[in-house]
Amino acid sequence: MELEDAIVKRRSVKKFDPEFHLNDPQVERLISLALLSPTAFNIQNWRFLWLSDPNLRLEFRKIAWDQAQVTDASAFILIAADLKAWDRDPERYWRNQPDFAKTVVPAMGQYYRGKERIQRDEAMRSAGIAAQTLMLAAKGMGLDSCPMTGFNYDAAGSLIKLPKDYCLTMAVAVGRALEPANARGGQLPLSEVFFKNRFP
Repeated sequence: MELEDAIVKRRSVKKFDPEFHLNDPQVERLISLALLSPTAFNIQNWRFLWLSDPNLRLEFRKIAWDQAQVTDASAFILIAADLKAWDRDPERYWRNQPDFAKTVVPAMGQYYRGKERIQRDEAMRSAGIAAQTLMLAAKGMGLDSCPMTGFNYDAAGSLIKLPKDYCLTMAVAVGRALEPANARGGQLPLSEVFFKNRFP
């Protein structure tokens, strides 16, 4: 599928075919493509948790207002972020460019150290970009998806044993649609959301 086609056809599917299954290599392929998403300073702060255990997914569904896509989608993937990725052996992010690392690694420390809000903002940006990459990769593979934030984050963190210094950002359900997505609710006109140089 062409990229523009994937962008146009990607929709948030709510009803997935529970009989359709993805195998491990297919899910790993999706995540491998998501790993190509950009991150500031190349810190690759996203972390993907595939809930493959059906019992765990049933438990998760209880804290997600009983939304069926949690259990019915072929893959249910949580996207977390390591808030301290910038400080965890940061030279490894630039191992192929050691000369550049001498400049960029100290800059990372200056940018993030002691700035929890910036660390969290960065996590949300990175996860959002990765989620979109994941959903477009899924559409390119002939699959459907749905981004999700509708769950109890504290309960989810406990359920999955979210590590200290990580934040949970969202989930993405992937599979085959049982029925088409609803019609688009109504896109705002370009004139309302796109400007040049300054806001009016």
